[in-house]
Amino acid sequence: MKDRILSVDIFRGATIILMVLVNTPGTWSSVYAPFLHADWHGYTPTDLVFPFFLFIVGTSIAFSYKNKTIDSGIYKKITIRTLKLIGLGLFLGAFLISFPFFKDFSDIRFPGVLQRIGVVFFFTAILFVNFKWRTLLAITISLLIGYWLLMTLVPVNGLESTLDRAPNNLANWLDVQVFGTHNYKTDYDPEGLLSTVPSIASALLGVFTGLILTSKQTKKATILMGIGGGLLIIGHLWDLVFPINKALWTSSFVLVTAGWANLVLALVYYLTDVKKIKFGSIFRYAGANAIVVYFLSSFIAKIMGQIKVGDTTLHNWLFQYIYVHDFVSMQLSSLLYALSVVAFYCFLAYFLYQRKIFLKV
Repeated sequence: MKDRILSVDIFRGATIILMVLVNTPGTWSSVYAPFLHADWHGYTPTDLVFPFFLFIVGTSIAFSYKNKTIDSGIYKKITIRTLKLIGLGLFLGAFLISFPFFKDFSDIRFPGVLQRIGVVFFFTAILFVNFKWRTLLAITISLLIGYWLLMTLVPVNGLESTLDRAPNNLANWLDVQVFGTHNYKTDYDPEGLLSTVPSIASALLGVFTGLILTSKQTKKATILMGIGGGLLIIGHLWDLVFPINKALWTSSFVLVTAGWANLVLALVYYLTDVKKIKFGSIFRYAGANAIVVYFLSSFIAKIMGQIKVGDTTLHNWLFQYIYVHDFVSMQLSSLLYALSVVAFYCFLAYFLYQRKIFLKV
């Protein structure tokens, strides 16, 4: 635990807890608007969660690999971790509780959250150990501008490009061509192939924040606040010509979400690492086993959605018989279920932390 920056651990843990919260409502038919993704363009608080995690992946890379010796061993470790993340993601997408225990091959989704984390980690780590910050900045800008030009200028099947959910949307079209039936939806995937390119920029922006936090700069919180505000302004201006969109992971979305990430992290850093105010311990516990908490929450939720109780599932049975009451709105019941799930994983994270069990992928 030596030389750790407490605010980063709290930020990572809070992000994972929010991921669990928004992913496990009692019912998807009754969810408060802030806990839903935007229908297409625009963003809600929920749309910040995944980019926040990729951002903190980049920040952690800056901590972990800043003084590492570059040799074959480091590339091996990066590759193995990447393959583990991708493997866990594919397992989540394919697993069934009944024989033959895996979906038919044609029904398995290839992209996914853990798969994207793995790919983003791989490229960000490789870039970080090979280039200085100025080169990384140039790469980040090139990724964002290049993606903008691709999405808005490249025609698809002879049709003018569009940012709508349509056959001539380049990102959607490419996902269908490459993955076929292995997408989240028949016409696109929110963790698709082309949109993974700008998501690497999300992590690279986290790298720059990590470099600031590990530098000898004074007033780090002020610097992060300034960067965050600047990214927000640029991102919202870019939104006028390249709309903020999580499903497409547009360049404006990258800047806006990284802007919010810097602002939130700056506040937490100021309170915990500068003012030494003690709070957020439960988030620190969750952050210590972040991938484990996320994987288990997804895996168990999937199992509960497959176990039959009468003519319904275990998930629905628990929700209906414990949380649904005439004196409580369905939205509140759905939220209470999600909060109960969060409480369980917070307790699990605390249990693991107290026993110094840290399961790394």
